[in-house]
Amino acid sequence: MKPLQVDYEHFTNIKITVKKSAIEDYRLDIYLTKRFGEYSRNLIQRFIRDNLVLVNNRPAKPSYQLHHGDIILIKLPGLIKPQMVAEDIPLDIIYEDDDFIAINKPPGMVVHPAGGNWKHTLVNALLHHCGTLPMPYIPRGINPKNNDMPIYRPGIVHRLDKDTSGIILAAKNVQAHFNLAGQFERRKIEKEYLALVEKDIRFDSDVIEKPLGRHRVIYRKIAVRKKGEGREAVSHYEVIKRFNKFTFIKVMPRTGRTHQIRVHLASIGNPVVCDNTYGIRKELYLSDIIPETSEDDNKVILRRQALHASKLTFYHPKTNQKITLEAPLADDIKATLDIWFFTEKCG
Repeated sequence: MKPLQVDYEHFTNIKITVKKSAIEDYRLDIYLTKRFGEYSRNLIQRFIRDNLVLVNNRPAKPSYQLHHGDIILIKLPGLIKPQMVAEDIPLDIIYEDDDFIAINKPPGMVVHPAGGNWKHTLVNALLHHCGTLPMPYIPRGINPKNNDMPIYRPGIVHRLDKDTSGIILAAKNVQAHFNLAGQFERRKIEKEYLALVEKDIRFDSDVIEKPLGRHRVIYRKIAVRKKGEGREAVSHYEVIKRFNKFTFIKVMPRTGRTHQIRVHLASIGNPVVCDNTYGIRKELYLSDIIPETSEDDNKVILRRQALHASKLTFYHPKTNQKITLEAPLADDIKATLDIWFFTEKCG
């Protein structure tokens, strides 16, 4: 399959008046990457350097710091996207009817095709299983009347990170798509995650309420921001079990920001175990649980962030009946916990 290509024969002329209070990052390239999500930051920087982007009728650098009232004129090239293909990938189906399907997503699976991941995603698997998927959703912040570019994600109404396992919903028709996406948007859906975190977390239960926004230097990361700079983000957690140097918790996010749980837990000193972006280790070894483990017996028991989307409560998009669906804990996290329980029992 060919990669994403830029169509330099067809352009869309767009005018944006910057409202400083409405944005979190003031670099020109970051702001435009967030606003036009289908374009990578590298592409946006190329457009800026090619003078396809003017600020106040003048060329600007990607690092230009935007100010309230700045006028951005963009001559935005189109994109030639590869066709999404159906792939016969096994799915762990939790529930399915004519309106939606609930999948227990394994760790390591990307949810939808994008730059660098055009195959082997959940969407590719769903296209094979369902035949077709609706594509009506225009994310919040995208306004067709302003010529903003919509991001189409067939069937997908919410997301999980690649290395987060657990339950994810996909709509099978347009009506269900709008209904479920609306429930997420209006925070009508109750979400519960299970997480193994570093260290002994301070409280048995607590609410983390810290605004989040893009990291000012590393764009792929999210960071806690000052009040008024980031978007509202609220996470409630409860301790399930305390182990030596680790804690097993459940987390109920009240908002749905990118990387919210991972950043919130890291911000209080208890990052998710094996979180390669916000944590303190990439792999968990047997010796991290049983210190006396010999070098010959020592092995890696966990290689990805110990975060699992365990439960969703929502309303059926057609019948409006309240539904609660659960995804069994992923095998790798379960095996890790079993070692602790076995050690405690024998210890």
